[in-house]
Amino acid sequence: MAQRSELKLDLGKLDKGVHEAAADGLQKWMEHNLQAARDEVPHEEGTLERSGVASVDRAQLKGAVSFDTPYSVIQHERLDFKHDDGRKAKYLEDPWDREAATGLELVAAEMRRALR
Repeated sequence: MAQRSELKLDLGKLDKGVHEAAADGLQKWMEHNLQAARDEVPHEEGTLERSGVASVDRAQLKGAVSFDTPYSVIQHERLDFKHDDGRKAKYLEDPWDREAATGLELVAAEMRRALR
């Protein structure tokens, strides 16, 4: 079962260039969140960490970060599991929340470039 966080940007009707810039920024945001999550994901052999993927539906401006192993949800939710230093449960949720402002700035920067 996969563990996944996703969001959809609702920017109304945008011209094609600005829409593409928003999609580029969203891709950067998802990749940033993926790296932040990989830094915290429980690590035994690295299988869970390697299963992480950042994806973007450019047309819908929807982005997601997901980890797909049979135990990804269990590892994410079980706060009582012991992990190596720096590794933890909530490896997807915590970076997602913590990095939201950075992610929005990544999207905004791409859109500003397109509007110049």
